[in-house]
Amino acid sequence: MSNWILILGATSAIARATAAAFAGRGYSIYLAGRDEEELGRSALDLRLRFNVKTAFGLFDAERPETHGRFFSEVQQATGGIEGVVMAVGYLGDPIAARHNPLLNRVFQANLVGPASILAFCADHFETRKTGFIVGISSVAGDRGRQSNYVYGAAKGGLSRYLQGLRNRLYPAGVRVLEVKPGFVDTAMTFGLPGLFLVASPQHVGERIARAVEKKRDTIYIPWFWGYIMLIIRSIPESLFKRLHL
Repeated sequence: MSNWILILGATSAIARATAAAFAGRGYSIYLAGRDEEELGRSALDLRLRFNVKTAFGLFDAERPETHGRFFSEVQQATGGIEGVVMAVGYLGDPIAARHNPLLNRVFQANLVGPASILAFCADHFETRKTGFIVGISSVAGDRGRQSNYVYGAAKGGLSRYLQGLRNRLYPAGVRVLEVKPGFVDTAMTFGLPGLFLVASPQHVGERIARAVEKKRDTIYIPWFWGYIMLIIRSIPESLFKRLHL
């Protein structure tokens, strides 16, 4: 198999695990991120472990003006991608993020940048009438909570964007998968208080690959977060606004 998958934000733990899950299924992998040295090491590791083609390139989600040129370079290197995994994200300090400049960065990294690059991917897949998009959102986007409402708002916006893409691209045969992880053992969550039932990046990566194969629309990882967030979304606002979540 020589079908290429583009992994955006490829040096994160979830992205690495997802790349490995797809490489294990025989896909060629293009890794994109801001740390060129680390991208090179990861590309070599995948090539040696799974005997697949790999490539890598610099990508910064927070610089939308570079995205058109970047996507053209990916197309040139691969001959056309079959899928894309958007694993870009930035949590930031929830208190500092209430005001600029951090507020702006949280929205740039979690919504504006991802929407910018996925627009190029969507046009590509729509023209080919095949392909898939995976966007990693968060359970934080399901309802605004005082503990992280800026991050949650950005991720909630990304979820709506992915839903709109799915609606737009369905007639072209292009699939859009929205992934909503709960707590995952990554550098972004390390040291945060109140974590429970934390999933491994490897579990998340394997679930994503299986969900693409099964043509799913939305998944929660681990699965029980779907029920947790259903309960949280069902709490009446008159009660919810009194809670410390």
